[in-house]
Amino acid sequence: MMNEIVYIASPEGGNGRNVVAYGVLGALSAVRATGVFRPLACRKEEFSSTLLSLAGTREALEDVRGVCPGKARENRQNARGDIVAAYHRAAERSHAEAMVVVGSDKSNVVDPQSFGLNAEIAADLQAPVLLAVCTMHRNGREVKASVDACTAEIQKAGSRVAGVFITGCDEHRAEDARLSLQDSAVPVWTIPAMDFPGGADDDTCGKALATFNDNVDSNDLLAAIRAPFQPPTTPYAFQYSLLERAKAQRKTIVLPEGDEDRIITAADYLLERDIVDLIIVGDRESILERGRRLGLKSLDKATFQSINDETVLTPMMDKLCELRAKKGMTRGQARETLRDASYFGTMLVVLGKADGLVSGSINSTANTVRPALQVIKTKPGSSLVSGAFLMCFPDHVAVFADCAINVNPDARQLADIAMQSAATARSFGIDPHVGMLSYSTLGSGKGPDVDLVEEATRLVKAADPDLPVVGSIQFDAAWSPTVASVKAKGNDVAGHVNVFVFPDLCAGNIAYKAVQRSSGALAVGPVLQGLNKPVNDLSRGALVQDIINTVALTAIEAQETV
Repeated sequence: MMNEIVYIASPEGGNGRNVVAYGVLGALSAVRATGVFRPLACRKEEFSSTLLSLAGTREALEDVRGVCPGKARENRQNARGDIVAAYHRAAERSHAEAMVVVGSDKSNVVDPQSFGLNAEIAADLQAPVLLAVCTMHRNGREVKASVDACTAEIQKAGSRVAGVFITGCDEHRAEDARLSLQDSAVPVWTIPAMDFPGGADDDTCGKALATFNDNVDSNDLLAAIRAPFQPPTTPYAFQYSLLERAKAQRKTIVLPEGDEDRIITAADYLLERDIVDLIIVGDRESILERGRRLGLKSLDKATFQSINDETVLTPMMDKLCELRAKKGMTRGQARETLRDASYFGTMLVVLGKADGLVSGSINSTANTVRPALQVIKTKPGSSLVSGAFLMCFPDHVAVFADCAINVNPDARQLADIAMQSAATARSFGIDPHVGMLSYSTLGSGKGPDVDLVEEATRLVKAADPDLPVVGSIQFDAAWSPTVASVKAKGNDVAGHVNVFVFPDLCAGNIAYKAVQRSSGALAVGPVLQGLNKPVNDLSRGALVQDIINTVALTAIEAQETV
């Protein structure tokens, strides 16, 4: 099991960074099995091989390297997702107890975003950073300014600096750097100039390790790496956790929209990685032929279900007539109803052939939700179904609700939405702190809309006294500790809200889309809350990655459904 990870980042790469990376790896390898990962590494570079020669694991070189720097420059966002997946694959195969991640090398290509990308990857991997800054051609004041700028970039990405190495030092530069950084909140070490690897023979490697050990106390280094750290949850870390949790206990999800290319592309991705089992509604041969045209290779792992299969339709009609008997459903009506692929797919869940359903890439929310409400129905104790989005910000995940279903909830319904959303947060590893949103913060404004939110807040507190909740509260006071210290002074929940409950559908839907588009937050969902079995809706503008995420979270919900 991975106990610790550290990321070594440098704005320039090169010899000094290499000595630091080799020395840190040596210090960790002396106390536990330590692996190596290079998130941004050219296939022609040789330093990874040098690191592997010291590592306490038997990693293959192809597992150590993540993405080529050139490809990362072309598509930074795709690179981050690929790197997270590659890192976890490398960590799993290495059986390491610790991991040293060494950032990008010195390059002749000027890339102003390079260090920022390293900072973001460190946050994606939930790793503290050891910063290496070269002192050559810099005086102490310039070294400090460089360290401060790099530290700000790392903190902006969501990680933290655990320690600073000043490299390329002679005696004078080392003293100048130490004086300039004497007020540093983290340990600072100076490393003499050394050409390394420069031909990684045993003698050169031995000298590098000796140089590092002569200037760095290993106990101080290990203490810095192990200092308390609340790791961020970036969108890429969250997406990976969704897939891993879904894969841990595979469930069967039905996809009624087998005629849609985005659906089958997402299905191919999930099937190739054995994340879920899938039933795709539609004709097997025509779907596989479209898959071949799209270059998909794993689609044949799916189960295909024709909507005209009488062996399935007959028991399905019987069950539908039973469930809708009070509405006078006849077999003829049942057959006609089941021509709708969403209804057909929902009945596959009812019959136990699938654990959940994802639809909506070409159908409206109403077409997805209506069958579920009619035949799956709500959980015992739930008075309604609501729609929540998991909003993935740069360093954390929040829940926004209701953004999809209930137009004008009353106080009781709003309270139910809040408690459903808190339960959703818990199921995805978020400790819920609920904010009941309004244009008023703790009595600053008056009116019937405020009264409704305050009554809903009272109902939540009565139903679940241990749930941290504040209301009514404005969004800025819910979100920002600084604003909360003025508007909601003394309230422990204000400023720390991660479950945002909007007073009506208009506010919720506008808010999540505005935040998504203006901040770049990843919106996963909506998660349909309150149903007996998980059925989730897609936006008709959903991207392939959105579909992958929604299928994964549906599978996770199914794991928790009794």
